[in-house]
Amino acid sequence: MVMEFENPDNPDLAWDIEDFSNKRRATDFVKLFRETLCVYSGAVEQLYSNYNIFYPEEEGRRMVILPDPVAYHDTFFGIVPEAVLETGLYIIPGELIGKPGLFLTNLLKDRSMGARQVPFESGTRAIMAKRPPSDPFLPVLMKGDLRELEEQWPVLHLHRVKLSALQHRSLLERKDIANVVTEKLETLFKLSHG
Repeated sequence: MVMEFENPDNPDLAWDIEDFSNKRRATDFVKLFRETLCVYSGAVEQLYSNYNIFYPEEEGRRMVILPDPVAYHDTFFGIVPEAVLETGLYIIPGELIGKPGLFLTNLLKDRSMGARQVPFESGTRAIMAKRPPSDPFLPVLMKGDLRELEEQWPVLHLHRVKLSALQHRSLLERKDIANVVTEKLETLFKLSHG
């Protein structure tokens, strides 16, 4: 059986890594987040909490994210693009700055790191504590968030779901989205300690 990785209905799930110097490092870095961050697709307005990541060796230039077809209940529908916002925050591997674990930073216009890098968990928890309950910090990934610094280090830009932009969804569904994203984040906190 030949697995079909091309999905013309959802181009957001094929992430191009052709220009990465170290493709293996980039794919390994993203795979760290498979169980811990949801992936958003604006093309179909869906948020996936259960998915696999494939790296078709024969192509060598892209990574493919495939939602689990039997986990239909782990997909949120009708998530309009206006509800998913850029944060300007990046997850970086600690090795990039000579430390273990994961860190949060911002990138400057010249694609260099900002002056401050904070441990991922403490930085994220601080952001979460400052957000009002009606607009929690709910980080997700989407196509284009995987980037490369210094021609070898993968970093991930974070987007976030803005629940107040989902008034067309029920209160129960908005709570479900917040709970799933937060539960996954707690798992990522445990991993971020290296």
